[in-house]
Amino acid sequence: MTRHDRRRRGSLVRGLSLAAAAVATGATLLAPPSTAAPAAATTIAGSASSSAADAGSRAPKPYPASLPLPNGFQPEGITIAPGGKAYLGSRADGDIYRLDLRTGRGRVISQGPGTPSVGLKTDGRRLLYVAGGTAGTARVVDQRTGRVVRDFAFSAAPSFVNDVILTRTSAWFTDSARPQLYRVKRASDGRPATSFTTLPLRGDWVQGEGNNANGITTTPDGRALLVVNSSNGNLYRVNPATGVARTVDLRGATLTNGDGLLREGRTLFAVQNRLNRIAVLRLNRAGTAATLVRTITSPRFDVPTTVARFGGSLYLPNARFTTPATPSTTYDVTKVRAGR
Repeated sequence: MTRHDRRRRGSLVRGLSLAAAAVATGATLLAPPSTAAPAAATTIAGSASSSAADAGSRAPKPYPASLPLPNGFQPEGITIAPGGKAYLGSRADGDIYRLDLRTGRGRVISQGPGTPSVGLKTDGRRLLYVAGGTAGTARVVDQRTGRVVRDFAFSAAPSFVNDVILTRTSAWFTDSARPQLYRVKRASDGRPATSFTTLPLRGDWVQGEGNNANGITTTPDGRALLVVNSSNGNLYRVNPATGVARTVDLRGATLTNGDGLLREGRTLFAVQNRLNRIAVLRLNRAGTAATLVRTITSPRFDVPTTVARFGGSLYLPNARFTTPATPSTTYDVTKVRAGR
């Protein structure tokens, strides 16, 4: 055997020995170890989906059904930004509170002016539009820094600027004490104008005692506004150019104590605060008629006022109007299933 043959035989023996060791340990010599990261589970509103390889891991904690707010906060409005951060306004002093719906942790991000903050809406990017209640005002707040970007003095007393809805071009505010709406134009990049206009309500609109114009949203076709009147329980379709209000045919239903409104497609969720329920209605496209489909109730409701959705759930602040408000009074946000 030549020296070259001996070297080849030695290499072959060493290779066979390594292969035998690999079989014994379960290793493989045919492919390098994978460097790909394992697939991540996706969690939306407390439910998770994952691969079969993750089946043995611990399931994520569901989102809480009740989320406490600071004592004495006196919440009224709620809006939820992408990612599950809710923003709430205080009737006590106007503070804006940011709440993590997953963890329940929160903090005040904007100190109030000492007057109420009631209905509010996020533009989904950076700005919060806040109704100022009895002050007759509204303001626009940077939801990241808490800085007040705009401040509007809509009306002298008596006034109760109650709720707000954002359209592509405008922010519309209701006034529960006056038969009129307020409009703040929005630029294409979302920046609010520095001025506003007032739109008197006429046509079928009836101004009664107590709170009147309250929750506000748009019609499914986007051509008009829908405003609930807490005083008479009627829903009105309002022409945004003329202010002419026409009574929506609810086919015998009424929205007594109607408060916050949330529309998704042709489904309208209408909170009836002191009745501790949500009326769920099916609108026609023009918003001229609606049928009551069902109601949502919960033993956790304690005069809920407004509603926002995240995932498959609705979130409502319990305003507790029938409970004396003190610095130690407890308040919370409650969650219910939105259903179909």
